[in-house]
Amino acid sequence: MAGARILLFTGKGGVGKTTLAAATAARLAVGGRKVLVASADPAHSLGDVFGRGLTTEPSEVDTCLYAAHVDARGLVDKAWQDIRRQLRTALAGAGLDELDAAELTVLPGVDELLALTEVARLAREGPWEVVVVDCGPTAETLRLLALPEAVAGYVDRLHRAAPSLGTLAAHLADLRRLLVDPAVTSVRLVLTPERLVVAETRRTLAALALRGIRVDSLVANRLLPRARPKTRLRGRASIPKTRLRGRASIPWRGPAASWLRIRRAEQDAVLSELDASTPLRVHLVEHRPAEPVGTRPLLELAEELYGDADPLAEPFAGGGDVRPLLGIRTTAEGGYELTVALPLTDSSELDLARVGDDLAITVDGARRLVALPVLLRRHTVTDAAVEDGGLVLRFEERA
Repeated sequence: MAGARILLFTGKGGVGKTTLAAATAARLAVGGRKVLVASADPAHSLGDVFGRGLTTEPSEVDTCLYAAHVDARGLVDKAWQDIRRQLRTALAGAGLDELDAAELTVLPGVDELLALTEVARLAREGPWEVVVVDCGPTAETLRLLALPEAVAGYVDRLHRAAPSLGTLAAHLADLRRLLVDPAVTSVRLVLTPERLVVAETRRTLAALALRGIRVDSLVANRLLPRARPKTRLRGRASIPKTRLRGRASIPWRGPAASWLRIRRAEQDAVLSELDASTPLRVHLVEHRPAEPVGTRPLLELAEELYGDADPLAEPFAGGGDVRPLLGIRTTAEGGYELTVALPLTDSSELDLARVGDDLAITVDGARRLVALPVLLRRHTVTDAAVEDGGLVLRFEERA
């Protein structure tokens, strides 16, 4: 169990997740918490946001606020060698020759897996109350969060041939439990109000739900400011403000103002559709004229995002979780209905398959094995439908 709360920021590349992660960390530190913000994004732009260089060792950038880069390649060079030796021994014991064993120990995703392991280590062993993680773009983050479960299954099979891998298997199981513990870990998805970005966000919500990882809220960044009216002031400049109330106002004019109004209306329409399709709260941040660099501008950004709320408190993060929840009820015909609470839309690509006592659910390319309740393991799926509550499966007892 981690000693710190872990908050993961991710989103499509270029939506501003690094800046919002840094702003959140700065806000938490001002509130008196000891906070580490760590970059697991290979691009490592976190140092640019703070206006200073960062290394793999946490360094203090302000009171109670520390920052670091997670060097996945360096972790491979240091930590993976022992694991490689264990795997090589296990594979050789299973009857593979030396060349095959060496090839198979070069597992894809090792860099990302060790980066995630390092984040867990910092949360568990460091003095931090909160670890804010600037993750890579969405696709990389989904692959990262899926690795503990995927590799654990691989290692578990090898463990039967080589008990020495028990330590690695237990480590992966602990890492998986850390990710799916909603009291410890949650994801904050950052997006810009564009249809393509929102479509990817919906797919990400479904993929994270399949992994059992909590998403606590959405942040719509870079919302264009409204073209606010400009009041025409006539006469002396000393006219009291009270006399200006109710006077005719002239809206901004010209091509730039027209473009601003049209784009903001489009963004509002996209956000309205998103808000109607998810139980999560969607928080808004307007596009700023200059990039916030340094602690003070980051705190101003955090003020716009969080207001008076604690970034980790329910008034901000509340409004619904996106996690797969199973519910069973009997039908009038004597069968059963199983509801899998997934955030599905009309455009979601869904595929189902029965794999032994598990149900393989694939949503928009993301696949997860969901263990069927014991009650349903001797039953057969006869129908499936997408309803307001998610995916509803109907079961009947095998003949």
